[in-house]
Amino acid sequence: MTKRMIVPLLFGLLGAAILMSLGKWQLDRLAWKENILSQIDARIGDAPVALPETPDPEADKYMPVTVTGTFEPRGLRVLASRKIIGAGHRIITVLDVDGRQIMVDRGFLKNGDAPGAFPDGPVTVVGNLHWPDEISNFTPEPDIDGGLWFARQVPDMAATLNTEPVLIVARSITPADPAISPWPVDSSGIPNDHRSYAITWFSLAAIWLGMTGLLLWRIRRQQV
Repeated sequence: MTKRMIVPLLFGLLGAAILMSLGKWQLDRLAWKENILSQIDARIGDAPVALPETPDPEADKYMPVTVTGTFEPRGLRVLASRKIIGAGHRIITVLDVDGRQIMVDRGFLKNGDAPGAFPDGPVTVVGNLHWPDEISNFTPEPDIDGGLWFARQVPDMAATLNTEPVLIVARSITPADPAISPWPVDSSGIPNDHRSYAITWFSLAAIWLGMTGLLLWRIRRQQV
């Protein structure tokens, strides 16, 4: 090996080492994220408890609860789409629980379908407390007058419907509305892209080593 080849070799090895360390870091993050997701799934599936007096958006997120109350003829729709089924809306309805006004995400109603009449008496809702983070720079403003929203913005929806900023995403409602299918909380919507990031960094490291090898080969050819 000539002196002219030493610098490119060292540069290539250093660059590959940095890229591979970034890939290893992403694998560590993947293991951490999968552990977090398993904890979330375990909490979602716990036995439901009574609704807390003052639910906390951080401490009580995903808490399984059960409540019995009466649906109010007030609510809104959130534009949504489900695989295979197609476009529709999440149906958000106000539930009166012993004088407390909260919101229930009753589930998905397909476009063209009509919900059934509200039950005459009490309903029992089993679900999970949730404060979704669905807003992005591209989310349109809600059509408040038309009752159409494009993301579940719990504080804003609560202000519009004059309820507590509490949303229960139903797993089951008794009696049920056959037209509305529950769309319960799970961890599938939580981003976990660390595996693809790791593959990207390791691929870049391989390309970097390949380009380094090509450069060294060309230098060697020039010296022959």
